[in-house]
Amino acid sequence: MYKYIRRYSECMEKVRKGGGDNAVLRHTQRNKKLLVWDRLRQLLDGEDFLELSPFAGLGMPYGDVPSAGCITGVGKISGLWCVFIANDATVKGGTAYPITVKKQLRAQDVAIQNHLPCVYLVDSGGGFLPLQAELFPDRNHGGRTFYNEAIMSAMKIPQVAVVCGSCTAGGAYIPTMAEETVMVERIGTIFLGGPPLVKAATGEEVTSEELGGARLHAEVSGCVDHFSAREQEAYECARNIITTLNFELPLEDLSEEQDPLYSSSELHGLAPRDYTHTLDIKLIVSRLTDGSRFQEFKALYGTTLVTGFARIEGHLVGVVANNGELTYEAALKGSHFVQLCDQRGIPLIFLQNTPPYSAVTGTLSQAEINTNRLKAQASMMSAVACASTPKITVVIGGCYGGESYAMCGRSFDPNFLFLWPNARVAAVGPEHSEELSQWAEPEVTLKEKNQMKKRLEEESSAFYSSGRVWDDGVILPKDTRKVSCIMSF
Repeated sequence: MYKYIRRYSECMEKVRKGGGDNAVLRHTQRNKKLLVWDRLRQLLDGEDFLELSPFAGLGMPYGDVPSAGCITGVGKISGLWCVFIANDATVKGGTAYPITVKKQLRAQDVAIQNHLPCVYLVDSGGGFLPLQAELFPDRNHGGRTFYNEAIMSAMKIPQVAVVCGSCTAGGAYIPTMAEETVMVERIGTIFLGGPPLVKAATGEEVTSEELGGARLHAEVSGCVDHFSAREQEAYECARNIITTLNFELPLEDLSEEQDPLYSSSELHGLAPRDYTHTLDIKLIVSRLTDGSRFQEFKALYGTTLVTGFARIEGHLVGVVANNGELTYEAALKGSHFVQLCDQRGIPLIFLQNTPPYSAVTGTLSQAEINTNRLKAQASMMSAVACASTPKITVVIGGCYGGESYAMCGRSFDPNFLFLWPNARVAAVGPEHSEELSQWAEPEVTLKEKNQMKKRLEEESSAFYSSGRVWDDGVILPKDTRKVSCIMSF
């Protein structure tokens, strides 16, 4: 586990540097702008917020794009939970790559799914044109950002934008489609084409301020609603706007919060080392729940799946946790429990550790067992897919094959999905690579088998997954309790 934690720390250090020392100096000294983390400190109520997908953009085919060039997450602004999307212009000058768009769309999905106000801190040079085919034309490419803005407005989800840098080309639509927009003098600009494009097209020389500065848009075009002379004023203005939204979320009747009897730091030593087995999952549950209390449901039936009720930081939740293979009995039990929580409006937490086995059907009795298990798992998938209660999934070990669907994998649309650093996500485990290669081509060399295994190991890692925004981030095991209570939004 500690090698995964070391890699986690290395990746976190890398993304926190943004575009590097030279880019930071250019951003702060030449352009006189605040760094994205300083902006968020002035916007948010405090440091206690949830960052989403911090490792997005690492290991991409077109090179590393730290944090995908933007910081997204959920935090409190003037006492109200909000989603924030903040461009980091030290990374590639704020240019949007395909992974940037994907991360921004995921943040908007969180706002829509949880009905949370959304605040945009815009400082972007527009799309990275050499990759335009991967970020412009398709359904879930750049234009979806503006579609989502319109849908959110129709749903009465407030949106506020702060223009604190360039806002060029398609990016210009983000602040103009928000309900209220604040713009900072001298550093904020909004235009479809900048001064170089104007000169090339018309021969006219014009400054950025004359073409699309804050005073122009506040006094002449009316594109922005609030003018700020300094950045600090802009974030104070945005906080004041949030106080006028008259947007109250329902309050939950919370019990008094209690710490677990066992320290959450012990979870580091409980992370599965062998993906074909797991420790008793109750050892992990007892380090997440208030007072380590857990009211188990159907404790003696389908014991390879543990289900039950608990409180985490005062919030009542239903826990669905793998304790081995998802057998026929376990899947039936899971279906019943998920439907029960949905009926009662209780949020669900899935702790996923599905074994990478291949179903053997050598005998008629084994084929019957597999068929019954398949039918029961299909019932559980339906229950999970149709449950309207909030769902969060944490992959603590393996996320393999069809069992991951019944346990609310990414394709089953959990509100949030997080991975422990040791987690693996794949159709099969690397140890089954030999079976796969033989099925694909009988005459497979030893070298090809090893290449297949190496590729499976690389592409199933938590960091590979998180770099592509297949999840909402890699978290340390000790932080699982903290992220498990985010359903309070």
